[in-house]
Amino acid sequence: MFITKAWAATEAAAPAVTNAATNAMGAAPTPTESFIQTMLFTVVLIVLFYVLLIRPQQKRFKEHNNMLNQLTKGEKIVTQGGLIGKIEEIMSDHEMLVDFGNNVKMSVMRSSVLGRYDDHVKPTSKA
Repeated sequence: MFITKAWAATEAAAPAVTNAATNAMGAAPTPTESFIQTMLFTVVLIVLFYVLLIRPQQKRFKEHNNMLNQLTKGEKIVTQGGLIGKIEEIMSDHEMLVDFGNNVKMSVMRSSVLGRYDDHVKPTSKA
């Protein structure tokens, strides 16, 4: 089908060499063996994607969700925009009122909270 005339001529001229090379490499896999190998490779790739990408992301999401559920009034938080404020009131499961200082209070979605803010952490200076 895709054999060039030069290759076909070589095959006809030296059948002993071709048979020896074929025997050394082994026979071609059957369609069933080929299908099983392909499916095994696909399953291995899916397992690797799950272990390396999906599972750690689900774990991080679950930890972040637990942290959001444990937030209480008076805690200092950091939003995804980098704003630091104190929780003034928890209005619902999805919304809270945050005081950002200077009498600036905003309604913030819980999902936009990055985490708790810790005042005790001092920045390290590079010397």
